[in-house]
Amino acid sequence: MSTIFSSTLVDTADHHPMLRESVGKLVGSFGRKYFQDVYKRKAKPEALWRAMGDAGFLGVHISEQYGGGGSGLADYNLIVEEAAAQGCPMLSLVIGSICAPIIEQHGSQAMKDEWLPGLATGKKRLSFAITEPNAGTNTHKVTTTARREGNDWVINGNKYWTSGLDEADSVMVVCRGDKADDKGRHPLSLFIVPANHPGISKTPIETALHVPETSFTVFFDEVRVGAEALVGQEGQGLKQLFAGLNPERVCAAAINNGIARYAIERGSRQAQDRSVWGVPIGTHQGLSHPLAKSYIAVQQARLMAARAAFLFDVGSPDAGEAANMAKFAAADASLEALDQAMQIHGGNGLAIEYGLADLWFIARLHKTAPVSREMILNFISQHSLGLPKSY
Repeated sequence: MSTIFSSTLVDTADHHPMLRESVGKLVGSFGRKYFQDVYKRKAKPEALWRAMGDAGFLGVHISEQYGGGGSGLADYNLIVEEAAAQGCPMLSLVIGSICAPIIEQHGSQAMKDEWLPGLATGKKRLSFAITEPNAGTNTHKVTTTARREGNDWVINGNKYWTSGLDEADSVMVVCRGDKADDKGRHPLSLFIVPANHPGISKTPIETALHVPETSFTVFFDEVRVGAEALVGQEGQGLKQLFAGLNPERVCAAAINNGIARYAIERGSRQAQDRSVWGVPIGTHQGLSHPLAKSYIAVQQARLMAARAAFLFDVGSPDAGEAANMAKFAAADASLEALDQAMQIHGGNGLAIEYGLADLWFIARLHKTAPVSREMILNFISQHSLGLPKSY
């Protein structure tokens, strides 16, 4: 492993260097070529997922009483980043950062017992359905409904960009209630519904992303579930979501920080190994300075992500601001790092075999998702700067 990012700069716990090394060795034994081959074959990285589950990496943020590591988002952020830094950016890990905390903080005891041990080992999988074609980032405009019928709930509507549904046992669905408040807002509730439940159908979305996870448009047509499917209390969905959406932002940042690390490692190696006119191309400041600038930006983004994870773990009210800034910074820094690494490789930077060009849209994804950079700027303008709300 390279020593470029081996410092303890971003670590927030004494065990982090050892954990980082362990994750790096395991995921690195699969590596970028493995991940590319899985995508090319339209397969899933099942062997890598099982190995990470067996090593305990998938459940470090889940309490020990449910078979997890009990160490929180700070450790999980590290694991997501390290996997991506080895050339394996796993969007499924981001889904894991959403659903498990929501269940652990708000689910019934029966729901915790049913789901958390399996999520901790990777033997159970959940998908997450919140985005809708006409709602965008305005969760209050969700139109998927859940109505009561006796002791049951009946769900109708459709979701967009629901990832990993073909791999999941069940899907956590964000629904609205029938009655609106005085501002016209409908209370939200969360439900866990079997992925193959009668009334659910899905259509894959063709994307530019070179990832093994498939995203779907999902339709819910009179999907009937029992009372046990409700997560926590009816109408508390918006509050419950924050247990998962801040970790989602941190882990999206972690994916991009890992991609940026991978790109800078590859770019630095090429700058040392490639010689033109008798000297390594890294000798030239026109090449070395942009790469150094990218390195600084990536380290800043990593620091913010680590801090956001720490603040979430200690229950700080500042975790939301930090998580949003981390996601914003990591998206920009990773795209700049990728661009510089590709430029250093010349024409080979666009060749799939060099493992850089096919990371571009994965990194670009997180300028838009899970929350757009514009909405982050709205959040910072209002909550950090005290400016009037603009939307």
